[in-house]
Amino acid sequence: MKLSIKTISKYAAATALFAVITAVSIPLQAAQWRGSPGGGGDSAAGEQLFRYKCSGCHTFGHGEHLGPDLANRHNKDGWLRNFISDPAWSTTNTSYGKQLLEKWGYVMPDFDLSNQEIENIIAFLNAQDSLGPLKHTPPAELTDTQFEATKNIYFDRCAGCHGLYRTGATGPLIDETRSEWIGTDGLAALLRYGTPRGMPNFGHSGILTETQITSLASYLQLPPPDAPPLPMEDIRASWNLIVPLSERPTQPAHSRDWENFFGVVERDAGKISIFDGDTHELVSRVDVGFAVHILRSSSTGRYFYAIGRDGLVTLIDLWTETPTVVATAKGCHDARSVDGSKSPGYEDKYLIEGCYWPPQYVTFDGLTLEPLTRADLPMTDIHGETLKENRVAAIIASHTEPIWVVSLKEAGYVNIVDYSQPNFPTVSSIAAEKFLHDGGWDNTKRYFMVAANANNKMAIIDVADRSLEAVISTGNTPHPGRGANWFDPVYGWVNASTHIGEGKMTVYGADPINHPEYAWSVVREITLPSAGSLFVKTHPNSPWVLMDMTLSANGTSHRQICAYSKEGAAIDRCFDVAQNGRAVHFEFNKDGSEVWVSDWATDGAIIILDGQSLTEIDKINSLQTPTGKFNVHNTAHDVY
Repeated sequence: MKLSIKTISKYAAATALFAVITAVSIPLQAAQWRGSPGGGGDSAAGEQLFRYKCSGCHTFGHGEHLGPDLANRHNKDGWLRNFISDPAWSTTNTSYGKQLLEKWGYVMPDFDLSNQEIENIIAFLNAQDSLGPLKHTPPAELTDTQFEATKNIYFDRCAGCHGLYRTGATGPLIDETRSEWIGTDGLAALLRYGTPRGMPNFGHSGILTETQITSLASYLQLPPPDAPPLPMEDIRASWNLIVPLSERPTQPAHSRDWENFFGVVERDAGKISIFDGDTHELVSRVDVGFAVHILRSSSTGRYFYAIGRDGLVTLIDLWTETPTVVATAKGCHDARSVDGSKSPGYEDKYLIEGCYWPPQYVTFDGLTLEPLTRADLPMTDIHGETLKENRVAAIIASHTEPIWVVSLKEAGYVNIVDYSQPNFPTVSSIAAEKFLHDGGWDNTKRYFMVAANANNKMAIIDVADRSLEAVISTGNTPHPGRGANWFDPVYGWVNASTHIGEGKMTVYGADPINHPEYAWSVVREITLPSAGSLFVKTHPNSPWVLMDMTLSANGTSHRQICAYSKEGAAIDRCFDVAQNGRAVHFEFNKDGSEVWVSDWATDGAIIILDGQSLTEIDKINSLQTPTGKFNVHNTAHDVY
């Protein structure tokens, strides 16, 4: 018999730390058990519950995973009952609970299990003591059709964090050896409920079916298939010039303030919706690549560049009467980043696309997307080790030099690509930290600050000197997006990152000229209600630094945003914004008087808040999975 999600838990938040005990007896401070301790548990039902829900974080007899090995609990059933019944209270009010929190960094949410379900779990654990390690459920045999379908699911949902070859980066290593150790049940539980360290709950949220979860848990225990190359001849063949330059307007063909346009990614619809930032009216909705990751504005702001997960670059002209797709080209099978040339004399002239796969970058004509060159990436990391994959993560364009700054995820290098030279060569490789991800400029646009999120660090690159300036230790899995720059009343200019794996914003000094004593060191650590943050954002005219908790698994914080007061140097409030899905990503309008937040859901919306009071002033409904939003002016000028 398979237990239903409803039977197991009404919350099913994240498969978090639960039911850990030692030989030390901890007296309880209050009566937390929901009924009289009894016995009479059904060990078979408890085993089903453990496999279905608990095995994502815990093993029995195989060693620690995301929580302790429950074969080492020493049969302290009283502690076990109370901890499962009210883990938050037990963690806060007992000395051993505090030790658990210090070691693992998170608290299991209250799954609201019945007394009988808790007794069943205890009965199973006690019965298993005499049997030894719990054997894994064998993986399912996949047909060729199932294998291909599951390979696509992995690409769509998993490869971004774990890599095509599952070597990890933002997410952990999950090659076949590691996956076999976790086991079919553990993998399925992780896919079903996510983790408190930021993995989404694909099953509980309805993104994946139980059949898909079973197939994916089995697929992960097989060797990863080889990924195909994408040679230059195929890239050239993909080029589609829809509207030649000679047929485009020489001045805006409308009276709207196009520099205050917002491009909104409707991720699962494969569309970009463009809104007038003054009136909030929909101006155009255009078809783009699969699961667009970001938009970038050209140097002048006239064009949007959209980059899809399928590697398709889409060029959108904002001067036409209705914003129009004027060219497309595909330089990668999988991509996240793109940027144009911004140095004086090169405005809108060139474009670079960095690939997640194959390990290469491709340059294009910035006005037509004609493919120009393809360059292979080095397949060794900063320690000299050979890599299976080397993904281009963040790319930013200098505003003063004809260069792009390119971060290489697995390699740990930050490369400088010179677009003033023939064939767009890499002219400098700066060893930083492995597993580079996202980042942006400091206030002066001299320093590139990039998260090495699997190593819990921010790397600071002095782009002018082509050197590693500093490495800052942060919290668990920093994920700043482009980051946020503001003037702190004590420390001068600062920047910050929030974290996927920890409820914290880390603020570090970024003012080496006026406040060198604080530069590139942590100056503030701000506690948030939950882990799972993806973005932190501000605007020069805003009193706030805003952060989301999109991947939170505590059941409430995923709908919230938090506002940090620049003047008060503290969290002012955290409040609900999303209604149908998850609150994610921020973008201010040109003058900072409004901030737009996504309600990320199939029936999603954009919530528009007043930039000063943070009260809701408008809402744009009927959007399919809206995620990133990009204001033309702010994106072109790197205002964050």
